[in-house]
Amino acid sequence: MAMEHLRWRPTVNERDFIESALQSDLRVDGRRSFDFRRLKIAFGREDGSSEVQLGETRVMGYVTAQLVQPYRDRPNEGTLAIFTEFSPMADPAFDPGRPGESAIELGRVIDRGLRESRAVDMESLCVIAGKHVWSMRVDLHILDNGGNLIDAANIAALAALSTFRRPECTVGGEDGQQVTVHDPEVRDPLPLTIHHLPIAVTFAYFGEGNVVVVDPTYKEEAIMGGRMTATINLNGDVCAIQKPGGEGVMSSVIMQCLRIASVKAADITSKIKNAVDSYTAEKALKKVKRLPASVPQKINVPDVTMEDKGDGELERQTVKTLSYVQQISKGDPATMVEANNHEDAKLMLTESNTEVKSTSGSGAAGESDEAQEVRSPKSLKGAVKPKHKRKKKKSDRS
Repeated sequence: MAMEHLRWRPTVNERDFIESALQSDLRVDGRRSFDFRRLKIAFGREDGSSEVQLGETRVMGYVTAQLVQPYRDRPNEGTLAIFTEFSPMADPAFDPGRPGESAIELGRVIDRGLRESRAVDMESLCVIAGKHVWSMRVDLHILDNGGNLIDAANIAALAALSTFRRPECTVGGEDGQQVTVHDPEVRDPLPLTIHHLPIAVTFAYFGEGNVVVVDPTYKEEAIMGGRMTATINLNGDVCAIQKPGGEGVMSSVIMQCLRIASVKAADITSKIKNAVDSYTAEKALKKVKRLPASVPQKINVPDVTMEDKGDGELERQTVKTLSYVQQISKGDPATMVEANNHEDAKLMLTESNTEVKSTSGSGAAGESDEAQEVRSPKSLKGAVKPKHKRKKKKSDRS
């Protein structure tokens, strides 16, 4: 904790003021002893990215996955790794480059709560046992250090894992060992199987362990005598406990902290689930393109190429028509078609309708509609010919 103390060095008067206020069950920011700061959870454009703001503390989480070879002792299980980045932008006390003790401790506490509690189903990440499994990587970037980085980073990791989608892959080939990773546009990505959400709750001890507070700020961390982090899920199961030195705490106080942590874990779990559900629903609405049935839609009919043999030559004409198609209802499959204003298109539709009627009347009884539709394109040959050629034929007949 030496690195975190460098951000703010309290004077003697400030230390006495904070400690005397805590003895009176008051805190500098106006909270009660067991109150969390305001929690905000936001998500990025891509799946698996989240940003958590806990008071003045801001942490961003990002999840990626790749196919790797599994460990020999666990050939049918994927892997999960936590990586933290402490930049000087978040706190001037953080040095760039090699991670310090605080960064290593933060990553290990979150990794222990997630991986050792089996929160994520690792067996579902296996593609081919002993050859290909998915390796999950969670990157946690500290954007602003306002105190209690462990709790904020843990929430960011859980939110990012809850919204992450890995590509779907299939196994094929002659030997059955060829893996094909499908593009998200071809097949929908698959979410992770998360059994429970382990929530980290951090307690700070003051005055030889007599005063306990939840979610300490960076000012309270600078003068606290000890700290303990308890990771508990919604069912009340203790997933991990971390107490990095400091003053000793009685077992009765630890049991009281675990009971408080269980209540706080249930509250934070509901907030994470609500945020994930709203994000999933919003993203599902963006994928579905809804077209109102009452509004006619403009449809471009593809080009139709006609072939006709006249005077020993082959003629080709391409007619483009623009129609407005409006669907009536499911019970009546008929559609209304408005022809374009071009004179040739009108002539083509009128002549084709008359010839289709004549062919349907002369056809045998019980003939299917498909057979009538097959003959209808033949009647369109004369409709698409230029006007001057049609007039020539009429004059020749006369």
